[in-house]
Amino acid sequence: MRDVIGYEEKHPEVVAQLTSGYPRFVVHPFAKQAAAHLIRTQPALAGHSLWLTSSRRAAERLRLHLASPQAILLEDGPLTGVAFPEDAALSSRAKTFLQHTGMFLSSREAEDYLLHVGELSAPALEKGFDGYPGGCVKGHVARAAGATAADVFLAPSGMNAIYGAFRVAADLQRAKGRTRWLQLGWLYLDTIAILQKFTDQPAQDYLFQSDVFDLATLRKLFAEQGDRIAGLITEVPTNPLIQTPDLAAIRDLCREHGALLLIDPTIASPLNIDVLPYADVLVNSLTKYTGSEGDVIMGSVVVNPASPHAADFRSRLPGELEPVYSRDLERLAAQIGDTPAVIAQINRTTPAVVEFLRTHPRVKEVYWSLHPASRENYLKIARSPDAIGSMISFVLDMPVAQFYDRLRLPKGPSFGMKATLICPFIYLAHYDLVTSESGRATLAAAGLSPELLRLSVGCEPAEDIIAALAEALA
Repeated sequence: MRDVIGYEEKHPEVVAQLTSGYPRFVVHPFAKQAAAHLIRTQPALAGHSLWLTSSRRAAERLRLHLASPQAILLEDGPLTGVAFPEDAALSSRAKTFLQHTGMFLSSREAEDYLLHVGELSAPALEKGFDGYPGGCVKGHVARAAGATAADVFLAPSGMNAIYGAFRVAADLQRAKGRTRWLQLGWLYLDTIAILQKFTDQPAQDYLFQSDVFDLATLRKLFAEQGDRIAGLITEVPTNPLIQTPDLAAIRDLCREHGALLLIDPTIASPLNIDVLPYADVLVNSLTKYTGSEGDVIMGSVVVNPASPHAADFRSRLPGELEPVYSRDLERLAAQIGDTPAVIAQINRTTPAVVEFLRTHPRVKEVYWSLHPASRENYLKIARSPDAIGSMISFVLDMPVAQFYDRLRLPKGPSFGMKATLICPFIYLAHYDLVTSESGRATLAAAGLSPELLRLSVGCEPAEDIIAALAEALA
């Protein structure tokens, strides 16, 4: 936990040890090396910071967002980015924008560039794919969601999928005078950030209801502001409380008032839950479950053909989503066939881990897809009664550091992998809220404990995971 805090507070002795990390939070070493090469070989860039992006369009959007006359668009062969004289504040804004929108340069594209300019002698060895990777990935995503491949659109990350779908939906609704967006439930931090920062006038256009079960308040909000609400974004289940709302009621409310419904089913996976019939579009991180080796990131948007806006989404999404790099697509195609077996194993193991935690005297609360508050709503959309996913969040009746420091399980912020992963999620995602009195009040109002731990069950034997938890809880 000391190192978690050191990472959040940027302690030099901790940051120096981080050679890599989750790609939207820690810039990949190959991307850093490619940027350094460009700065070193172009005299005009001496003393500049350079942020490499997934496309020229992304670089243009980053430059526009920075709104600095010193920011210049850079191109060198296939690489594009934005450079500016070294400025900590501008660098922070650039990193945050790319994190929210998922527009960072692919690490494999950076690797190929370094090979081309002679900075690397050979690529990393990894399993390839024989066949058409785009068709393979789209086919798997379509079958999982209950759609056709024509309604599947790929993005280089889950966040870019969400950002692109949001931009299309916002443009469609803005033409009708609708600019307000509703966040239902506590969602993943960058999804929250998109709504807080990229709505037209965030002070009035960002709406938030933390209680996903309170339909009466939701109906009142739509009755009062329904003609101005552009859309509603929610996760099913939510992250990290794993709560499932009454999707049928929410869909009907959105349709009645002309609001678009964007649903993110990443926590459980579309292979476990059937949610496309309720949404206008699904936005999903393929990094989870589908990229179960934990070595590739990607996202998808799936259009519901029954949506009144299906044709508009199909025509506009290609112009908003960033391109997927060919080698990332090949790597995902090489492992996507494992996904049904990975999920089946996880679904068998998760209930045993939940039961251990639920009955342990040092565990105060356990959240999972079949938590009593969500069970009925979840089972309505579950593809089978045991299709429950990997995610378990829990709160302890003991100092979190004492448990976390003793726990011999892999620690990290992702989920849906073959390997079990655990993290003190609120510390990693919302450290600013954890460390202030007003922030803790905000968390409490949403039913979140700062000490909440988020566990993603992997493919290891249930008894091994339980033994590690038991040892740390002793």
